[in-house]
Amino acid sequence: MIQGIDYAAIAPPLILAAAAIGLLLADAFDVPRRALSLLSAGSLLAALIAVAALAAGERRATFCLPDGLRSGGPPSCSYVADGFTLLFQGIVLGAAVIVVLLSLREITDSKMPAGEYHFLLLAAVTGALALVAARDLVLLVVALETLSLPVFALAALRRYDGTASEAALKLFLVSVVSTAIMLFGISLVYGATGAMHLDRIAPALSGLDAGLDPVASVGSVLVLAGFAFKVAAVPFHFWAPDVYQGSPLPVAAFLSVVSKAAGFAGLAIVLALGLPAYGHVWGPVIAVVAALTMTLGNVLALRQRTPIRLLAWSSVAQSGYMLAPLAVGSHRLPEAVAATTAYVALYAVMNLGAFAVVIGFHRRTTLDDYRGLARRSPAAATALAFFLICLAGLPPGVMGLFAKVVVFRAAVAGGVTWLAVVMAINTVIGLYYYLAWAVRLFTPSPAGEHPEEGPGLPVRAAIAATAAGAVVLSAAPQIVLQTVSQVS
Repeated sequence: MIQGIDYAAIAPPLILAAAAIGLLLADAFDVPRRALSLLSAGSLLAALIAVAALAAGERRATFCLPDGLRSGGPPSCSYVADGFTLLFQGIVLGAAVIVVLLSLREITDSKMPAGEYHFLLLAAVTGALALVAARDLVLLVVALETLSLPVFALAALRRYDGTASEAALKLFLVSVVSTAIMLFGISLVYGATGAMHLDRIAPALSGLDAGLDPVASVGSVLVLAGFAFKVAAVPFHFWAPDVYQGSPLPVAAFLSVVSKAAGFAGLAIVLALGLPAYGHVWGPVIAVVAALTMTLGNVLALRQRTPIRLLAWSSVAQSGYMLAPLAVGSHRLPEAVAATTAYVALYAVMNLGAFAVVIGFHRRTTLDDYRGLARRSPAAATALAFFLICLAGLPPGVMGLFAKVVVFRAAVAGGVTWLAVVMAINTVIGLYYYLAWAVRLFTPSPAGEHPEEGPGLPVRAAIAATAAGAVVLSAAPQIVLQTVSQVS
């Protein structure tokens, strides 16, 4: 059987895959580091232009089975470029451009091989782009591993650094276990339904024989567990703080935004298209996981004294908020997916901006070191305070408040009121440590503080870009919700 390929539909990941190989070859010929970084950023921008061009047209799909195999029904496609896919691809590519800007100084200071770094980064982004477009379980797993495997190497790329090697090993071990669990779940779903495409799994589960119901139920939960690792949800969360702390800071930013966004996109795709018939099974599981994730993340964030570990535990807590709308199960599932998508998009801007400032002032290793930052760097301090206020969900960070309202509304409308109460309590807990850090920025610095070098031009550009995005979205946060299309 010969399938036609729509190269326009797969243009974004195809551009990055070709660029990744080209950068690796260029590094072999001793191309300067800055030129490699420019080529990496240029390829990401080219892929972003391809996404914008696709967004201006109609829905596209490729790698499709012929109609005849479904008795005259519509073809089942493995790769779909619809509004949902293009929105997430835009988020991933935009965040990756910021990560490249943040990486320029890190590559020089840590003496990391630039060609290998950008090759691995683009390979991981290629996996993320394929993951958000996947509509069958095989492509989902392949894309998820294409995203995950390069990150192990990125985390350990600071050679002769024991902390980085430990972080990479922890990430690898947890990933292997979660992948094994997910593959077992996929095998159970395939055994029960005889299908791999999500649009075939859904009707098969709706009319499933009663004897196979336990098999499909267990399979659904195990598939969910595989995605729980990627989004750092309890109990697959414990890799996050140590990996964020040990990895190069731009890699930690990549994990907290790009990897998490792709993971939530994959989870939403599987639940909305493949497993809606078993919403009564995975809905309560997600509700419990969401409650545990946000509670544990916020409580442990209260005890942190370093900015990276605070952002790590905060990221775990934010995953709980993103999971909350999906706890409604099959009831009002499209609205729940839209709420999660909107929160992920807004979170990406907020968290990436906070990471950009932390990377710019990486010599300030504790929260107390940020005292008086407003006097030395008023623009950076104001930007960080604004990002923290957005993450806390307070005005003038309206985008953060809007994100919280969206997920609250989805949980209440879906009948999961108790989870909305848990979210309200956790939001109050989160206010404390976000505001405590923000207040430090404007309090007098300790006597005798030594002057430091400020962020370089690329980092300042990254801070300015994320701050501009946050201001625009705070002025009109409904832009995100209006661009969210139902996954298809």
